[in-house]
Amino acid sequence: MSHSSLPRLSAAPVPAVFCFLGAVLFFYFSLPVYGWRPWPNQKPNATELLYGGSKKYEGSSEFVHLKYHMGPVLTANITVYPIWYGRWTNAQKRIIRDFISSFSAVGSKRPSVAGWWKTVQLYTDQTGANISRNVHLGEEKNDRFYSHGKSLTRLSVQSVIKSAVTARTRPLPLNPKSGVYLLLTSDDVYVQDFCQNVCGFHYFTFPSIVGYTLPYAWVGNSAKLCPGICAYPFSVPNYMQGFKAMKSPNNDIGVDGMISVIAHEIAELSTNPLVNAWYAGQDPSFPVEIADLCEGIYGTGGGGSYTGQMLNGGDGATYNMNGLRRRFLVQWVWNPILNYCSGPNALDQ
Repeated sequence: MSHSSLPRLSAAPVPAVFCFLGAVLFFYFSLPVYGWRPWPNQKPNATELLYGGSKKYEGSSEFVHLKYHMGPVLTANITVYPIWYGRWTNAQKRIIRDFISSFSAVGSKRPSVAGWWKTVQLYTDQTGANISRNVHLGEEKNDRFYSHGKSLTRLSVQSVIKSAVTARTRPLPLNPKSGVYLLLTSDDVYVQDFCQNVCGFHYFTFPSIVGYTLPYAWVGNSAKLCPGICAYPFSVPNYMQGFKAMKSPNNDIGVDGMISVIAHEIAELSTNPLVNAWYAGQDPSFPVEIADLCEGIYGTGGGGSYTGQMLNGGDGATYNMNGLRRRFLVQWVWNPILNYCSGPNALDQ
């Protein structure tokens, strides 16, 4: 292998003041780690970013210590059921399928997605049983004709899932104990709060709407609506003059941006499926969960608006983990043993 093809460390370009903030957070990981996305109402030099004034991701609240609230977690073999809403190419589907299949893959080149999942596995239920090591790709459902329209509310998201599990032909299996229903919306679909407050969210379905209580997550393709927000750092918003976008590892900015959000939501669904297990804060309506605590951190030294040290491939693509067949950029999660954010590409591992 030539030297030029070896991965190199890289980090998202940021103003000097943020580099200083990232360094401070690196040496004091026990302090609150404030994540960051370039939301439209924020400016790179805003005081609120320097002092972590507000967190703009799903389920945010004031930082408190992560606690276990005695609810169930996903200790049985986890099955992810993708629901492809809208128009998706086969190439896009393959990227996401390969990522999900990499959670339990053995033999992937380090640092690996499977190594990242090992941190999620550290969480237990009240019996001491760990989150399952096994994550499988289950049956899939296509809704290419936008059966519920191109603008969805949080409640109509649940209606899409109902349609998938009650379809007359090839309905998705009902698996309330170890299933994760993953609704993926194409780049021409708007979901409530998309691009303004969230890039994805998770919850559980209401029996009054779906007929069952099923853990689910929604993640949208931001390629047309807000790539500078939800596909960052593969795209940057216009107001961040002088910032250069990084090359995505699978040549699809929208889908590569979705990967980390999918990881974020599956990690939180596994450790807090009914919003009564692992989270910080006193109000389960506004929890800070294991991925929220590490929002925007992809490598050693991450924090504030600093992504941390990542890898550059010989083709110039930026990533931090290897899957079975591909490379991915995946945010870290909170390690309950170390009590700080960690990932398989950490420089101290």
